[in-house]
Amino acid sequence: MRDIRPKNRALALGSAGVLVTATMITSALAAPAAGAAESRHGQDREARGAAIAAERAAKAGIDWQDCPADWGLEKPIQCGWVSVPLNYAKPYGKQVKLAVDRIGNTGTKKERQGALVYNPGGPGGSGMRFPRRVTTKNPLWVNTAKAYDFVGFDPRGVGHSAPISCIDPQEFVKAPKADPVPDTEADKKAQRKLAREYADGCYERSGKMLPYMTTPNTARDLDVIRAALGEKKLNYLGVSYGTYLGAVYGTLFPGHVRRMIVDSVVNPSRENIWYEANLGQDVAFEGRWKDWEDWVAANDAAFHLGTTRDAVQAKWLQLRATAKKNPIGGLVGPAELISFFQSAPYYDSSWVPVATVFSKYVAGDTQALVDAAAPDLSDTAGNIASENGNAVYTAVECTDAKWPTSWKKWDRDNTRLNKDYPFMTWANAWMNLPCATWPVKQQTPVDVKTHKGLPPVLIVQSTRDAATPYEGAVELHHRFKGSRLITEKDAGSHGVTGLVNPCINQRVDTYLLTGKLDGADVTCAPHATPQP
Repeated sequence: MRDIRPKNRALALGSAGVLVTATMITSALAAPAAGAAESRHGQDREARGAAIAAERAAKAGIDWQDCPADWGLEKPIQCGWVSVPLNYAKPYGKQVKLAVDRIGNTGTKKERQGALVYNPGGPGGSGMRFPRRVTTKNPLWVNTAKAYDFVGFDPRGVGHSAPISCIDPQEFVKAPKADPVPDTEADKKAQRKLAREYADGCYERSGKMLPYMTTPNTARDLDVIRAALGEKKLNYLGVSYGTYLGAVYGTLFPGHVRRMIVDSVVNPSRENIWYEANLGQDVAFEGRWKDWEDWVAANDAAFHLGTTRDAVQAKWLQLRATAKKNPIGGLVGPAELISFFQSAPYYDSSWVPVATVFSKYVAGDTQALVDAAAPDLSDTAGNIASENGNAVYTAVECTDAKWPTSWKKWDRDNTRLNKDYPFMTWANAWMNLPCATWPVKQQTPVDVKTHKGLPPVLIVQSTRDAATPYEGAVELHHRFKGSRLITEKDAGSHGVTGLVNPCINQRVDTYLLTGKLDGADVTCAPHATPQP
């Protein structure tokens, strides 16, 4: 799922649709028998290619150096490169360099248990900031840091790893964009045109990479990184889309897993990747949006936005209507509002900041909202990163699986959902619509399941997560035999292992440090609710 921290505010697709933090899925159509045999042959070639690349990486290792000054990674974090084949069926063909970084374990040599490799999600998220959990002395990770080197990487196409692009970054962030909720057929036509142009732009700017921008290839890259690190087996922490990457890695390389934690889980069912996953998000976002509105209403003394959910919703609709008629500050229309406000149903850490900006606006301070939700055209580096993240999100989800090509289906499904779940539905639809006219061959998703050698995996999930609904964790738990599920009940922040909840934090530590899991699944009470 696209991970949209507040710093990524005001992202938007192409020239109109909103960047929604999403992980979405399509009915993967079964290939005919001949196609299935051909596909198996291709997979065998890719498996051989991955083994060749891993062997090569194990010999080469990684030449660790101080990180480039403009990467924002302080010493003693070190950076390096790992070469992987663009196409694993041709392991001696074109190579792509992946950026990796690490910080050594803080304990003794005797305490060290290897490297812990991290992926934060997306697709399109960079894991390069993971070692900073050690340099910033993040208290939740102090115990684990004694035993493990913390290793991050930019996946293929992301950041410093042969980055892809679909549109000029300054054009990408320009505002205001069209309201994602269509009033007329002409509005839909305009959005469809933008989605087609975006897909074409991806091909024009990054066509050579697109056929290979898939989750299975990123999983193979992960195995090559493991080998380059000198690790016999992988210790892995994946959040959001990183859980799907972990699920695919565990399926393709079961004997290479030592410990694996997946947090806020994408439903890995082939039928769900990626079209259906996105529809499921629309429903879950509406539920979590209401949770936030209830909390705002309960804290009316601080925010003065109404004492009931309906009153808060009425203020939201009023704000939306005002911004549609006259974009606030000339820049913030409904699309920009959704990009900013969606971080509240995503992350509890955004509850107070988003409510505060909303409250200031209602009290007459429009500048706070413009500062929070409008793009900053002077932040060229940030805009390049935002556009790149969206390009990778689109490329991976569109190439991973077959998407419906019939506009009638998209229109019917999203019109129906929008009636009851209006907060995100159309914004999400336009963000993913480039997949309907995707210019490269769409693959069939991996059938995620347990194979010989896979050790017990720890799954962590909150019941009211908007980006990755709870059913995804249940589905992966069912598919990975011997896994354990920790459920955070009545909570919904996305990315549970980063929050203070001793019931979860202690179990994460115990598993990473000893490999031990509870004898049965565990339900934890929710973490503390944010305070204004």
